Amino acid sequence: MQIILVSRTKKVPKTLDLADRRLRYRLIGIAAAAVLGCAGLGATVAMALASPRDRALAEIEQLNKQVKQQDGQLGSMRKDAQRDIDALAVKLGQLQAQSTRLNALGERLAQVGKLDDGEFNFGEQPAVGGVESSSDEPYALPQALDTGIEQLSAQFDSQQAQLSALQSLLLDAKIESNLKPTGMPVQGYISSYFGGRPDPFSGHSATHTGIDISVPTGTPVAAVAEGMVTYAGIRNGYGDVIEIDHGNGYMTRYAHNSALIVKPGQRVRVGDVIAKAGSTGRSTGSHVHFEVWYNGRVVNPLAFVRNHR
Repeated sequence: MQIILVSRTKKVPKTLDLADRRLRYRLIGIAAAAVLGCAGLGATVAMALASPRDRALAEIEQLNKQVKQQDGQLGSMRKDAQRDIDALAVKLGQLQAQSTRLNALGERLAQVGKLDDGEFNFGEQPAVGGVESSSDEPYALPQALDTGIEQLSAQFDSQQAQLSALQSLLLDAKIESNLKPTGMPVQGYISSYFGGRPDPFSGHSATHTGIDISVPTGTPVAAVAEGMVTYAGIRNGYGDVIEIDHGNGYMTRYAHNSALIVKPGQRVRVGDVIAKAGSTGRSTGSHVHFEVWYNGRVVNPLAFVRNHR
């Protein structure tokens, strides 16, 4: 088989003899090179066309990773924010509880201090006021809210400590007042005072160690201070008598009773009925003989009676 190549010019036609082995190899090589060139060109074109899509897919994958990372950070921030909110809620509850305790303590102190009704009303908000401001700026919270709450909590603690100390002082004063003889054991007129007087039976000069309060037989006799009954029985000259030790150096004695209500070892409070007035012992009529002793020495009860008034 021969291939004749004819030129448009007047050149001599060229004949290719395919029977020649060398020529066939050369043509096969040229054809293979052409095929490889076309394949390379197609691959290059394919890569050129596919590369933007791959880059876009890679960028999308990278963005997905960033979104997942940001989601994780957002979840962590939400957890932190929730913990902060929970902590603030706990602190708010503690402050509310402290406020309730302070209100209760304030009301108690107002009662102990015998303040006028309405002077301190812990059930209402404190009264505040002021001129209207022309500024339109909204109220800004402190820069560090947690620091503000801590300062408020510390202020509450300080106020509570001060109120507790004041309560202790007032209660101690009240306890001391309850343990000190105050007032009269019965309501009546004083028929005989403390000190020197003529003896009602012999007329001789004598010392009266208490005051006599004239009342009808059976009148309730009340303790003038809190304490422990140390004696309930008959004493020479006193008749039926009650003695109360108040534990702070004071002792009171109530004599000439017609009946004894309390017993030794019994705890009594101010105003408790301990006996019934009468005229037992060395007595000319129904009355209450009232004595006050301090550190083992008898003192004038009139000072305690007048102090009550």
